[in-house]
Amino acid sequence: MKQAIKRTIIVSLTTTLIIAIAIVVGASFYMLNFALSPHKRSHKEAMERFFKREPSSIRTWTDSLEQHHAIIDTTITVEKRGTLHAMYINSNTPSNKVSVLLHGYKDRAESMFHIAFIYHNLGYNVLLPHCYAHGDSDGDHIDMGWLDRLDAMRWMDVANEKFRGDSAQTQMVVHGISMGGFTTMCISGEKCQSYVKCFVEDCGYTSVWNEFSDQLHTMFSLPDAPLMYTTSALCKMRYGWTFGEASAVEMLKKSRLPMLFIHGDADTFVPFSMLNELYNAKTQGYKEKYIAPGSEHACAYTDHTREYTLRVKTFVNRFIK
Repeated sequence: MKQAIKRTIIVSLTTTLIIAIAIVVGASFYMLNFALSPHKRSHKEAMERFFKREPSSIRTWTDSLEQHHAIIDTTITVEKRGTLHAMYINSNTPSNKVSVLLHGYKDRAESMFHIAFIYHNLGYNVLLPHCYAHGDSDGDHIDMGWLDRLDAMRWMDVANEKFRGDSAQTQMVVHGISMGGFTTMCISGEKCQSYVKCFVEDCGYTSVWNEFSDQLHTMFSLPDAPLMYTTSALCKMRYGWTFGEASAVEMLKKSRLPMLFIHGDADTFVPFSMLNELYNAKTQGYKEKYIAPGSEHACAYTDHTREYTLRVKTFVNRFIK
């Protein structure tokens, strides 16, 4: 009798454990697919979405560029990542100044036209890449800006060769928003070419782990354990990187070039509290921060167009002549 009860308990515990493991594994696959599956908007959808929130002056500018076929598509091929697309806009007069603009999560390069407007008016050539698995670029999963930093650096080399003209090299600023801001900070911690002069990051997150953890708590009211750990391990198996290693904080510790940090103080999607951790992580080189009062996620330019433009212009003019 005792042996039968013991066997029943063991079977019950084993069954419960197997079910629990199956639930966690299934939830991990769901979370990874939920977070990293692409959602590719068309150019038309992206432009309609963009014009709903940005000033009419930018629409006039983009319409003029399209009418004159001034927005030009270009591509590069990256081993194991396929064909990556970008758009570029030449400066109105010959210039070796270049801005490389990096868009956000599940967006397209067109979402950065308001930032392109700033730099084009300052006499810059503009390069707007579509990140891997975004826009017109190939890809079956989102890298959250982590591996995108390496693609962006390839694009930066392309931009340097294309726009240097008679100069030995260009003078380049990299400016990203949201996921693009994270990518920008991660690039700053790499060994950058001498043509890179400064960075502007707008509402980027501290790490993929922290961003996903915050969303897990907010959207599903779940703790980190065990799901964050198992999903991160699954990401490593499938895509070659973990949520923890994808850290802008760690990359900023190695960053030496000037950086302007921008964040809206009403941002809850990438919590405003992340700004100080990022700002404090950069201990080498010049840095500034601009806090956009009352702005939610990625709305600093829309809410404070003149101030945002002035802050960016003043910052880049310190390092690019």
